[in-house]
Amino acid sequence: MDMGQQILQMFLTGLLLVFIIMYAAWLYQLKTKDASIVDIAWAFCFPVLAGLYFLDSTKGFLPRKILVIIMVSVWAFRLIIYLYRRSLGKKEDGRYQSLREEWGKDRVSQEMFKFFQFQGLFALALSLPFAVISLNNETEIHPLEIIGVVLWLTSMLGESIADNQLKNFRKDPNNKGKICEAGLWKYSRHPNYFFEWLVWVSFSVVSLSSPNGWVTLICPVLLLIYMLKVTGIKLKEQQMLKSRGEAYVRYKQTTSGFIPWFKKA
Repeated sequence: MDMGQQILQMFLTGLLLVFIIMYAAWLYQLKTKDASIVDIAWAFCFPVLAGLYFLDSTKGFLPRKILVIIMVSVWAFRLIIYLYRRSLGKKEDGRYQSLREEWGKDRVSQEMFKFFQFQGLFALALSLPFAVISLNNETEIHPLEIIGVVLWLTSMLGESIADNQLKNFRKDPNNKGKICEAGLWKYSRHPNYFFEWLVWVSFSVVSLSSPNGWVTLICPVLLLIYMLKVTGIKLKEQQMLKSRGEAYVRYKQTTSGFIPWFKKA
């Protein structure tokens, strides 16, 4: 069986798993009327998929596979815990409130089902690096894998710092209705998304030493397009313009939208 057939076989099993995870999340949001659970379910898909691929591989858990399982699990569960704490006792994320308004009461259940399943399919597509790595049976660690791990550590640190800076800003009642420009948020309107994207660049770098690992470079490209044009940054910016108005327009004029950079005059 060639590599393409092996990955296809993995993806078919993975497709069933992500469908079940997203279907369960969709049922949950039907009960709670809070679609924010989709972000937690999305993150949970990745350690499940990586575990599936590595268990299915011929030589089981080689050191690189254990390392990647640790990387994806640490990333996923840090994000899950952060999202859970952020949403605990709060209203539904404004992005999903906007989608409910756009779809209307008659269509919202059906459209939410499609949205949740699309998120699952997207998670499956982004899991390609883990499928490719699972087919690498070399016992020695490659320098590219070390570079990928260093980039992953840097990305995780940056994302954690950005999240904590935003959390501390929001905790101060004097900042209610204001725009966070503390720390990394002074140099990027979305530093958390930037470092999130770098996490997926790091997974692709790790997979470059595996046979045909170059194909995984499509994953950070897809994620970047998705963040900028589909959801994430796009919906967040629309929400902030509604809630912050002219102040956010000025923030957009002076602050980089994605890559941290110096303020414009």
